[in-house]
Amino acid sequence: MKDLNQLIIDFNFEKNFKDLDFYVSKSNKIAFSLIDNWPRWEKKYINISGEKFSGKSHLVNIFLARNKGYKIYAKNLNNEHLNAIKIYENVIIEDLDENINEKLLYSLINIIDQENKYLIITSKLPLVEIRFKLKDLLSRSKNFILSTISNPDDELMFALILKNLSDRQISLDKKLINYIIKRIDRSYSKISEFIYKIDEMSLKKKKPIDFKIIKNVLGE
Repeated sequence: MKDLNQLIIDFNFEKNFKDLDFYVSKSNKIAFSLIDNWPRWEKKYINISGEKFSGKSHLVNIFLARNKGYKIYAKNLNNEHLNAIKIYENVIIEDLDENINEKLLYSLINIIDQENKYLIITSKLPLVEIRFKLKDLLSRSKNFILSTISNPDDELMFALILKNLSDRQISLDKKLINYIIKRIDRSYSKISEFIYKIDEMSLKKKKPIDFKIIKNVLGE
């Protein structure tokens, strides 16, 4: 199956990154609270972790809509960023994993520390679970405020399904949404994958989404 990001491009619908479009529940309340309460943090470094589609990028975009900042995708980190961050109070590194250039990351963190800036890092795994080879970086990773977005509860699953459908300009009866919630994995990526599949089948069959299409995708 193609990457879901590519599928989103194929269907040409836009994702919204507005505050009102982010649904706060027990699963993401702490992460949202950190973003909402800047700069009143206990430490100037925070790490928001969670699986793909859990809302990490959404939170980053909410933060950047409110506050000036410089965003770097971890895979693109290079020496030029070390100079570019100097005029910004807030620095965001997105999608950090074990493939990061550790020396560059350590240098960037040192600059942020020396210049009293704020740093947000998003990652799939919490930083303390990433096996950095550089001992100094390993030590630095323990100085972050950690917030993990957990698997969605029923309330959040309902909101996510509703939003995914709304992004595709699809309306669905509440009974059908509740039916889906009881039968799919409690996972952000599985929700996105499932919505894509029922939308795709609906388009192929040229029929609105109904119980038959949902059951078909569920394999029932």
